[in-house]
Amino acid sequence: MRVDLNGKTLLVTGGSSGIGRAIAVRAREAGAQVAVMSRRNDEIERAAKEIGALAVPGDVRDPGDAARAVRTTVDRFGSLTTLVNAAGVIGGAGTADTEREEWDRIMSINVDGTVEMCRAALDPLKQAGERAAVVNLSSVTGTRPAAQVTAYCMSKAAVDMYTRCLALELAPFKVRVNAIAPGVVVTNLHTATGAVKDYPAFLARGKETHPLGFVGEPDDAAWMALYLASDLARWVTGGIFPLDGGRACLSAR
Repeated sequence: MRVDLNGKTLLVTGGSSGIGRAIAVRAREAGAQVAVMSRRNDEIERAAKEIGALAVPGDVRDPGDAARAVRTTVDRFGSLTTLVNAAGVIGGAGTADTEREEWDRIMSINVDGTVEMCRAALDPLKQAGERAAVVNLSSVTGTRPAAQVTAYCMSKAAVDMYTRCLALELAPFKVRVNAIAPGVVVTNLHTATGAVKDYPAFLARGKETHPLGFVGEPDDAAWMALYLASDLARWVTGGIFPLDGGRACLSAR
């Protein structure tokens, strides 16, 4: 069954690379109008041109940038039916070894950025009503603790709870809110800030830590996001959907 997003307008944060970019690409192929947002100006302009999307430079943590991104999207396309919060970072260590600056960086982008974008998009999403949806990118670490990335785990647990709270807030307006919780997906997330020193070894270990025996690709998340954005998911809200090859079924390790 082909997911049809004709008549939908998506604003995808973190749209210049990784999962965000994959979602934007597949959404355009499914007929949606798409705006992509990133604080990396050169990268977002190039990605938007390649995808056939509207480039919206900005930092998700900045209320002004968030409001501007939503306004620009609505001005161009006439509506906003789907907000995809794919912008995020990983990093940190345990409590003793994570400097306050690093802790704040992770929490501000992953949590505050998600909230600011949702806050900015509330009015157009409510106006779109039953056509509207929010898709947040969480992580398997939102429910499976990992002592070596404590701040990241906490940030994604917060995204999970925020997803459920916002689903209840927006249910009277028929706006659906869900989150995808990936395991290891091959993107530049782990290497951009040096969070993983030996990436090939990290991916090789993923064959053991994910019961299906392999790690994910950005398109795996994109297909799930398209479903959640589509009218096929019209009765789905408040869900945190594992996308991790079975990793969430294992005890923490």
